[in-house]
Amino acid sequence: MASDQPVHFASRGSTRFDILLALFCVVLVVSNIVATKGLEFDIGNFSVGSYQILPIVSDGGAILFPLAYILGDVISEVYGFRAARRAIITGFSMALIAFLTFWIVQELPAAGFYENQAAYEAVVGPVGRIILGSVLGYAAGQFLNSYVLVKMKERASEGRLFARLITSTGVGELADTFIFCAIAAPAIGIDSMGVFWNYFIVGVIYKVAVELLVMPITIQVIKWLKKTEPTYFA
Repeated sequence: MASDQPVHFASRGSTRFDILLALFCVVLVVSNIVATKGLEFDIGNFSVGSYQILPIVSDGGAILFPLAYILGDVISEVYGFRAARRAIITGFSMALIAFLTFWIVQELPAAGFYENQAAYEAVVGPVGRIILGSVLGYAAGQFLNSYVLVKMKERASEGRLFARLITSTGVGELADTFIFCAIAAPAIGIDSMGVFWNYFIVGVIYKVAVELLVMPITIQVIKWLKKTEPTYFA
């Protein structure tokens, strides 16, 4: 049942929103670069049928990327869906600019004294595929995340913050991780279905776990912004 209480969102004309947006863009650009390195944590082998479950497989983007969803939650909850949409579009515009820069530099002729062209291509060459997977996955996942969160807020007003944060994140992360893994897996060397499902399942569990771990901080940041930012009724 929808709440009779008014729904509040903060104005985007705020230096705090600018800071959140800048941080959001940095997280996306850096995560896309470091995601070109596959990670493997050997804690023993385990398989179900023909599928190998362990060791745990991930990529370098897992270190920072969960922060993008936390920032997305904060922006959606405090500033609303339009602000979240602006952050998503701006973030991926910056990621595309980064990719184009890497590609242009890669194609330009190397100096005679430069001996690392092959290493440069090996590291930044897969970034294009990573960014494609990231753009498609995160666009779907973050829009779902923001939409679910805002719709739940419209029904419950300012109550049930924890429930809408974890529900929206779970929905968004599931869609995002599957799309991203399906596109990006070959770029980091994943070539079997067993390792792919490992990569996907570990990704979802890890990102949701990080969200839960920092949830108390996220809630406090949201409450502080709601108290300090000028608001309007949705």
